[in-house]
Amino acid sequence: MRSAPWWALLSSGCAPVLLVGSWMIAQQRQGPEYDPAKETLSVLAAYGATSYWLMTGMLLVLGTCYVVTAHALREAAPAGRVALAGGGLCALALTVVPAPSSGGALEHGAVAALGLVLLAVWPPLAAVRGRGPVPWGLRLDVALGASALMGATALWFLAELQSAGAPGVAERVVTFVQALWPFLVVVSCRRSVGSRGGDGRDGG
Repeated sequence: MRSAPWWALLSSGCAPVLLVGSWMIAQQRQGPEYDPAKETLSVLAAYGATSYWLMTGMLLVLGTCYVVTAHALREAAPAGRVALAGGGLCALALTVVPAPSSGGALEHGAVAALGLVLLAVWPPLAAVRGRGPVPWGLRLDVALGASALMGATALWFLAELQSAGAPGVAERVVTFVQALWPFLVVVSCRRSVGSRGGDGRDGG
């Protein structure tokens, strides 16, 4: 039996493509007054923005992709799968509490922050220990490295927000890394099982 079904490649692979494609289209639609380096993705998804419905739809599909991928990663530790699914639910919740057209929103910020944290901690929580050959994406050392990268980019984003520097750039980096990692884990799981099958130790 494969540790991740074929459709997990679809759910996990769609996430980074959808994320980048949506923000590129949205910022073009927003016009020259929008500065992607200094303004966050929340501005594009704010209620009343030109691309509000595009970004809202993206969050709905992105959150669903995370939840579906979490369900598909059967070889991952349960705590990590729950954290990944929780990150997906946070993305879904952002559609209910979008950023206002001006000013801040405590609810939006809290949900976004929780989602960033859950997606940053799920790799080590999903790591598998002491059960024979482990896909590289679920090895603890690799997972800790991925989590550290996500945490560092998230801190960079917060620092840019505080300094009014380039939070848009930092946010795009951290969200892309977090969207890409589930796909890499799925690929590692399928390659690992395929290799075992090729050695004659796994007929699935």
